[in-house]
Amino acid sequence: MKLETLCVQEGYTPKNGEPRVLPICQSTTFKYDSSDYMGKLFDLEESGFFYTRLANPTSAAVEKKIAALEGGVGAMMTSSGQAATMSAIMNIAGAGDNVVCSAAVYGGTFNLLGVTLEKYGISTTFVDPDASLEELQKAIKPNTKAVLGETISNPALVVLDIEKFAELAHSNGIPLIVDNTFATPMLCRPIEFGADIVVHSTSKYLDGHACALGGMIIDSGNFDWEASGKFPGLTTPDDSYHGIVYTKYFGKSAYISKALVQLMRDMGITPAPMNAFLLNLGMETLHLRMPQHSANAMKVAEFLEKDDRVSWINYPGLKSNKYYPLVEKYLPNGASGVVSFGVKGGREKAVKFLDSLKIAAIVTHVADARTCALHPASSTHRQLTDQQLIDCGVSPDLVRFSVGIENADDIIADIDQALNNAQ
Repeated sequence: MKLETLCVQEGYTPKNGEPRVLPICQSTTFKYDSSDYMGKLFDLEESGFFYTRLANPTSAAVEKKIAALEGGVGAMMTSSGQAATMSAIMNIAGAGDNVVCSAAVYGGTFNLLGVTLEKYGISTTFVDPDASLEELQKAIKPNTKAVLGETISNPALVVLDIEKFAELAHSNGIPLIVDNTFATPMLCRPIEFGADIVVHSTSKYLDGHACALGGMIIDSGNFDWEASGKFPGLTTPDDSYHGIVYTKYFGKSAYISKALVQLMRDMGITPAPMNAFLLNLGMETLHLRMPQHSANAMKVAEFLEKDDRVSWINYPGLKSNKYYPLVEKYLPNGASGVVSFGVKGGREKAVKFLDSLKIAAIVTHVADARTCALHPASSTHRQLTDQQLIDCGVSPDLVRFSVGIENADDIIADIDQALNNAQ
């Protein structure tokens, strides 16, 4: 089936007399007729559901859908996007290991790797995503276990050269993890360009309505975990499961199976069944929303590019943008819906612009159906001086504008009147 059909049909197929819409299995546990069968579930000899902390039918249906959309062999839904990124790394890295990560990633990811995981003995080397392959190679260490980047970074809107990073990872016998939150599989399928693991904050475009937190890990099934000898957690016996060797027992699904039966079991980063249900509803219209987000964002960017009330504009879909060649290669159907720009006059004028918006709402969220905006210098980064803002790539005049699926002319009219009021 094509992606549009998968968005609507994949994951849940009702049998005769069953509910047409994916049911919410709001139960922590599940009944079986014998202790022997229950024992086989715990020994991984039988498949099924026995406790929602590990798996739930509603969540499993959504996992099947996103795995199909991304072209993977399996997926695991988590309680948040942060939990997905953390699990994707901790599934293959431990104390004494290293991760190489693009410096242009979401601030929460940067802090997770640079601060929190550092305390648990997993170090991170941040690299310039625009650096040459030769320069990037210098960051790889003998203990490096993964390379990580974002298809379109939040909020810098840097487009990752996925094939370059895949070559870096694979030439060193390690996997490439790509956060595909801003692009979604409707605009880019990183696995087709060499990514081994894909992660999402499903709270953004996949959900589409800002209703439910969630995250997702998708396993391509393509990486050879045994070849390099660097991943004993997957290739040697796991004593917590009677000595099971994941690569032998689960084959191509070894990575995602270990994440589910070990990390989800022990860390409890479980999504609520209701959140999985809401995510599924959102994904049913993903193929309609993403082209609209991208088309609207392009119109907004083209308007801003010509406006003398704007000091600068950053949208990868513009031909003037430095990442436009990568957009043509990886995102030919649209560059998603987030635009950033500067309001002439600096911090004060940018704040006045935000306060003058009528359709666009001031929120910390990004990437849902409604247009929203944020001025980081006066909100998420308000503790920093203007110079510190510049040093971390967030200028005092920067506005992050998440373009929704309303009529583009109305969105532009709102921007126009707010810019007038800001003068």
